[in-house]
Amino acid sequence: MPKAARARAAMVARQACVVAGLSLARSVFLTIDPEIAFTDRASDGDRVAAGAVLAVIEGPAGPILTGERVALNLVQRLSGIATLTRAYVDAIAGTGACVSDTRKTTPGLRVFEKYAVHVGGGRNHRMGLYDAILIEDNHR
Repeated sequence: MPKAARARAAMVARQACVVAGLSLARSVFLTIDPEIAFTDRASDGDRVAAGAVLAVIEGPAGPILTGERVALNLVQRLSGIATLTRAYVDAIAGTGACVSDTRKTTPGLRVFEKYAVHVGGGRNHRMGLYDAILIEDNHR
């Protein structure tokens, strides 16, 4: 790829979802090359329809191609978590119950996945064994 090659890309929702992870996607691209322009067209927590443009990315083509898979994977995973959380939150609305996460998350992604639960309207319970107590009966 010629170093002078430029590109313009759009991050588009393939289905209706609750958006999460755009700031991480921005960080991926800007870490690779600060010349990349990342323009949000949605915000974390927004409910968007299929086909909605979430962000536009412009700049040197090589660095955009280098970062696109990581950025898309993060936004897809976190938006999926936020969307499912929102579905459960909506399903129990008015019951007095709440949707809470656990510490059992994907290795290395705990902070991000807990953020997605929060964006989806859920409640974060604890980050690890060190910061809260949970009493449960697992022996029935």
